[in-house]
This record gives sequence, structure tokens and C-alpha cells, in this order.
Amino acid sequence: MSLTERIHSDHDLIKHLGNWTKAGHFEIKARHGAAVLDLRSPDLPDDVEIHLDMDRAMVKLLVDDATAIDHRNLRWTARGKVKDSRSSSTHHTTAGRRVRLSGSATNSEIRIHRGGIAILSAMFSRAYLQDVRRAHESGGVPTIDDPKGCQS
Repeated sequence: MSLTERIHSDHDLIKHLGNWTKAGHFEIKARHGAAVLDLRSPDLPDDVEIHLDMDRAMVKLLVDDATAIDHRNLRWTARGKVKDSRSSSTHHTTAGRRVRLSGSATNSEIRIHRGGIAILSAMFSRAYLQDVRRAHESGGVPTIDDPKGCQS
């Protein structure tokens, strides 16, 4: 049985960066808000399912270059789209993680940040500065910019 993370953003910005979960299933409810999820952690399973319930919201997914995003089961009402640097909705690769999006989105958008852009998105956050300070004080390494760099 896979763990389920429930994320609720109502007129708010929610960020989950670095090695924050081992769940393979996510339920995101966003209403006039935004959520940023870092899915680059090696602790996550290869198949990730995200069920969305969005109304005038934005969800940003930080993923590796090899991650395939499948959004065929996502229902759109009114305006909205998935913004991904790749041209196709699904990429069948032998290596890498697969993220399946389902649910509904109304006047919303999903942004996919890959590779270096995902790293920069994570680094330009307050959580990254706190992570760098913690790493400096403890003699460790920061984990938000590269969750794979510090496996336990």
C-alpha cells in the first residue's frame, strides 16, 4: 500500500522541497492558491499518481529530465493548460519516473520544471536558505537543490 500525501492550498502558497516524503500518491486541492512539489527525491517510487482538484490555481512540479508526465486523465473546465518544455504529453522512456495526473482543473495551470530549471526554482526559496544555513552549521550538505546528492 502506497502512502498518500494530502495538500490543501486555499488562497495560499504551499512549498514542499527536497526529500520531504516517500509517498507515491498525492491529493492536491488548490483554490485560488499555488503549490510547489519537488518530485526529484530518490525516495519516491517510480510511479507517482497525483489527483488534482484545482480552481483558479497553479501547481508547479519539479522533476528530473527523464520523468514522463501523463496528463491525459486530467479534465479541464474553462481555461487552463499544462506548461512543459517537452512537446508531447507523455514520454515513454525506459529509465526515469512516471507521473500520472488526474482529476479536474478550472481556470488553472500546471507548470513542469525539469533539470536545471527545477534546481533554480528550488534554490530561489526561503527554504533553501534555511537548508544552506543548517548544512553549514552541522557540516553537512544542503538537500533542497539536489535531493539525490545526500542519500542516507
